Amino acid sequence: MPRILAIDYGIKRTGIAVTDELQIIASGLTTVASENSIAFLKEYFLKEEVIKVLIGEPKQMNGEPSESTPIIEKFVTDFKTHFPEMKIVRVDERFTSKIAFQTMIDSGLKKKQRQNKGLIDEIAATILLQDYLTRKMI
Repeated sequence: MPRILAIDYGIKRTGIAVTDELQIIASGLTTVASENSIAFLKEYFLKEEVIKVLIGEPKQMNGEPSESTPIIEKFVTDFKTHFPEMKIVRVDERFTSKIAFQTMIDSGLKKKQRQNKGLIDEIAATILLQDYLTRKMI
């Protein structure tokens, strides 16, 4: 069974998570510099079969687009240009970074480890993906 991949795209870094082959468990894959994200994905898609990609959609508390929306929309356009056959699902990413940080605290990571913003982005992508998988199974 092909995998599902989730992207938490940011101005500097992009967190990436992926499912197992049975699409049951989400795991953090990596964090890449955002300017290298398309190149990373090209290489990854050559090695692994991916059926769909979730891309976080930033929203404010009232549901309106956030100030980072134009940056992410540009990435989505670039993604579609490079991977026109790939199915994209946009998912609400509100609170994922805060939940990721709290997850790091709850799991006992030391303060120095919690300052790793790349890890926060990777965990945020994992949360996006696991939430999607949970809703899909309901």
